[in-house]
Amino acid sequence: MSMIPHYKALLRLGLPIVIGQMGLIVLGLADTLMIGHHSTDELAAAGFVNNVFNLAIIFTTGFSYGLTPIVGRLFGQGKRQEAARALKNSLAANTLIALLVGGVLSWVYLYLGQLGQPEELLPTIRPYYLLQLLSIPFIAWFGGFKQFTDGITDTQVSMWIMLGGNLMNIVGNYLLIYGQAGCPELGLTGAGIATLLSRITMVAVYLLLFFGSRRYTHYRHGFRWGRINLKDFVELNRLGWPLAGQMGMETAAFSLSAVMVGWLGSNELATNQIMIAVSQICFMMYYGMGAAVSVRISNFCGTSDWKNVRTTAHAGFHLILFMAVMCSIPIFLLRHAIGGWFTDNEAVSGMVVQVILPFLIYQFGDGLQINFANALRGIADVRPMLLFAFLAYFVISLPLSYVFAFVCQWGLTGIWMAYPFGLTSAGLMYYFRFRQSLHSHLLRWMA
Repeated sequence: MSMIPHYKALLRLGLPIVIGQMGLIVLGLADTLMIGHHSTDELAAAGFVNNVFNLAIIFTTGFSYGLTPIVGRLFGQGKRQEAARALKNSLAANTLIALLVGGVLSWVYLYLGQLGQPEELLPTIRPYYLLQLLSIPFIAWFGGFKQFTDGITDTQVSMWIMLGGNLMNIVGNYLLIYGQAGCPELGLTGAGIATLLSRITMVAVYLLLFFGSRRYTHYRHGFRWGRINLKDFVELNRLGWPLAGQMGMETAAFSLSAVMVGWLGSNELATNQIMIAVSQICFMMYYGMGAAVSVRISNFCGTSDWKNVRTTAHAGFHLILFMAVMCSIPIFLLRHAIGGWFTDNEAVSGMVVQVILPFLIYQFGDGLQINFANALRGIADVRPMLLFAFLAYFVISLPLSYVFAFVCQWGLTGIWMAYPFGLTSAGLMYYFRFRQSLHSHLLRWMA
């Protein structure tokens, strides 16, 4: 019974984040459905580019997550103007990260033809890649504003902005992919244009709300008069880089594996893209609740309430496990139908059925690592996560993907069979680190 208030508080904070995240999923599914029915080659090209950019986007977004424990702690202490100053410093830091990530992606673009992808896909891959590249700064700025509003427990704002932006993207996809309402039929390039415009719009809406709405009056004063300073900048980098690295390495287990999928063929790439779209439904739901765990824990850290820090982490894991069960049941029951929703290619649909089993196996590990990674983020103990992610994803997951797929000759199913090992090992390492760190905080507090 003592957990019920924590369940309610997490649901109140987390459900708007989950709904916003689900909007991203609906967008991803709509993208995949519309592109897949326009052309299977375009679906395969989108799968490759999206997997490359997933790594960049997660890295950029992960860096912005360093703001959450700072703002959450200051909000718990009632320091509004200091929280707004942290936002200003975060936007500056995120801009530099966007320039860095954009430079790396520009270099990758020069070598697209040498990554072993099917030659016939390159003319479709290149323009879509460039449009995704242009949107990186807007992703970074959106991340700063979102972590700020989430940190002050105003999670509904980002929910509505994300839902509106995603709706705009879907409508733009329909018009520009198929050439409706007098628009040119641009296929995959049209999808890239719609995505770029929606990301620009979401940042513009955040700016209008922050500088024009009464609800942020106190924060605007702190933002305007607060200076970009070394102390805040160092703190944001101290938290942001390990989080970006941890999330980036996790995504790399999928994105770099997608390069191996390209070695298997276009049908395997298309299947992988479908399964990534399906898996993100579960991941985004879990991560929405994990973000609520991080925010609530950071608020309790501001008042040194370590007992409620521990209880919040456990309550969050219970809720994520419940979500995992609720997601897995319908996906298993519909496993023979899922492929047909995205493409008419029977070979691709058959591969989807084979990949469902390893997908279901790793749901526990995914929920475990998401919950306790966010718990560590909430208490600002993020540096060890970088080492744990490297061990889980680069030492365990990626090598196993190659062994299962090419040595054991299990193909695409073998690549996906490696994910349960990487995700579960990461979750266990995060869990034991959280226990150790919380024990140290409790000892210092009692002393």
